[in-house]
Amino acid sequence: MPPRTKKEPSAPSTMKELKDTLWKAADRLRGSLSANQYKDVILGLVFLKYVSDAYDERREAIRADLTAQDYDEEQIADLIDDPEEYQGYGVFVVPPTARWKYLAQYAKGKPAEGSEPAKNIGQLIDEAMDLVMKANPSLQGTLPRLYNKDNIDQRRLGELIDLFNSTKFSRQGEHRARDLMGEVYEYFLGNFARSEGKRGGEFFTPPSVVRVIVEVLEPARGRVYDPCCGSGGMFVQTEKFIYEHNGDPKDIAIYGQESLEETWRMAKMNLAIHGIDNKGLGARWGDTFARDQHADVQMDYVMANPPFNIKHWSRNTEDPRWKFGVPPANNANYAWIQHILYKLAPGGSAGVVMANGSMSSNSNGEGAIRAQIVEADLVSCMVALPTQLFRSTGIPVCVWFFAKDKRAGKHGAVDRSGQVLFIDARELGYMVDRAERALSNEDIAKIADTYHAWRGTRSAAQKHLTYEDTPGFCKSVGIPDIKAADYALTPGRYVGAVEVEDDGEPIDDKIQRLSKELLTAFDESARLEKVVRGQLERLDA
Repeated sequence: MPPRTKKEPSAPSTMKELKDTLWKAADRLRGSLSANQYKDVILGLVFLKYVSDAYDERREAIRADLTAQDYDEEQIADLIDDPEEYQGYGVFVVPPTARWKYLAQYAKGKPAEGSEPAKNIGQLIDEAMDLVMKANPSLQGTLPRLYNKDNIDQRRLGELIDLFNSTKFSRQGEHRARDLMGEVYEYFLGNFARSEGKRGGEFFTPPSVVRVIVEVLEPARGRVYDPCCGSGGMFVQTEKFIYEHNGDPKDIAIYGQESLEETWRMAKMNLAIHGIDNKGLGARWGDTFARDQHADVQMDYVMANPPFNIKHWSRNTEDPRWKFGVPPANNANYAWIQHILYKLAPGGSAGVVMANGSMSSNSNGEGAIRAQIVEADLVSCMVALPTQLFRSTGIPVCVWFFAKDKRAGKHGAVDRSGQVLFIDARELGYMVDRAERALSNEDIAKIADTYHAWRGTRSAAQKHLTYEDTPGFCKSVGIPDIKAADYALTPGRYVGAVEVEDDGEPIDDKIQRLSKELLTAFDESARLEKVVRGQLERLDA
């Protein structure tokens, strides 16, 4: 008789229930595994639970539909395992021994049966991962197989299976389950990034920063590329943007590359969860500088958050990508920038997160490279962001926006050739907690609307936006003025100070009044000092 399992929930879990339960799962592994290892363990199980729940729900729907059409059990059995009935509805095929019910049944291990030896839960999970990948070619080589390793506590792993068994992902209509699972996945990525500190920045870009890039670029159709894609956040936000604007995600094709195996797997799973075709991430991970996996493809949109100030990178001085100058060996910032410019198709645009130093550095030839890029009229907008957006680094950051064509046309009704928009957004944002800041929806809209008004885009026309320089926040600057500033691209240099509202008081009267108030304050300070001295002398007596 098979071992008993906890009763599965009949109702879908709420977002709070999912987050609370799944984060408890991570707590169970803390202490026995490093943060990086338990992240991979948990995210793999979350993925397996989701695909299994979605499969079971689709299977029930097929059965109900066929029963309503008076099919008998034999006919239903012939049709219910047809992969097209699942994959055609955005559901992954899950073979019987990979389904969650089977794993939950043997959470404490599967005893020997006949000629088949006993198996622990880690072996069963690894086999389940293999079966799911084999049944779904788009997942080939993606899912983690690490559950039967010596450093994985099988008892705790069985407890995790029991804990996950109390959650249920439900499709609840078109896109709902995918959105739910996607939100859970992003929640985990965010929390793991926080717990891993600096390394967390390798796979996670704060959502509000991603949204700034996507809302400014407005990717609606064409090729979207991220050369250092981390866990795929740029692609996920692009899909969300398209849905919110009633577009069709099938109008875009995503291309990405990631150098770390674990992070590449996270990206593949993240995109699969969101229903995004992940073939554009390539068959394996790889260094973008050493070998561009999409060398022959030009991109309509590039969105990236490259690792800042890399000192050791695959540098080839003869590389054709260095059109504006060979980047220095001790810093890859301008290698990323030039790679991205090299990838842009005619009319393409890009948004790239960079350390603030990239805007003004003149060391090791970087100033000369920046000057050539500005003179080539490729920089469209520079945005200085507030501090503490990245928990993983205290380095202040900015976003460079590039455009291959700034003339009036399909990208905007206003000709901005020879001009750069500078936005100083350092005062925006709110503190999520004592260590981390985020941009609000209003902050993101302010930045994006300013850019679209400046460019005269269709979205600006729909909102009836017009552009004006705003002291302390934004200014449109010609290339000659940028040249006069030694090609520094720091927004604060150009936007000036915030205008102080005139209160109507004549300046001479104001000086006289303030001087009088200051002298009165001095007198009061002297009086209080005399009182305190007197009290101290009494104590000494």
